Amino acid sequence: MQTLEVGLAERSYPIQIGSGLLGNGELLRAYFPKKRAAIVTNTTVAPLYLAKLQQTLQSIGVSSVPVILPDGEVYKTGATLNLIYDALLTHRCERSTPLIALGGGVVGDMTGFAAASYLRGVPFIQIPTTLLAQVDSSVGGKTGINHPLGKNMIGAFYQPRLVLADITTLDTLPDK
Repeated sequence: MQTLEVGLAERSYPIQIGSGLLGNGELLRAYFPKKRAAIVTNTTVAPLYLAKLQQTLQSIGVSSVPVILPDGEVYKTGATLNLIYDALLTHRCERSTPLIALGGGVVGDMTGFAAASYLRGVPFIQIPTTLLAQVDSSVGGKTGINHPLGKNMIGAFYQPRLVLADITTLDTLPDK
């Protein structure tokens, strides 16, 4: 495993890169003081990695609320964002409840914006599962949704507390 640090004063965060990290609860333990999390993913990634992440969280005593979104850029909308808010409110997620983005760039962008705006800001963890998300969109804090008049027109800069780049998730990507 390799650790890089994004140095942003009080908003600095680590990027953990390696194989099999999704199953390493010790890397995640410090980020869940209240033993609760919400995992935002999509219909493509959920069957591949959601159960594994939930097992890992459970092994360190963290319960999780799954939020499964439809897959694709076409769903990076306010309506889909409301699905995240609905789940967080229904399950009474608090300001201390971290949101975990488990997926590619669309999931990361939407989860980050939900984290920035829900209760005026909750902790946010990125677990990118695509190459582009691991090297680009999970780092830098750009979050947001599309608007009918333009891409990424509504958003915020909101840094994650942690980026966990498990390179074994790249094994399930299509060849193209």
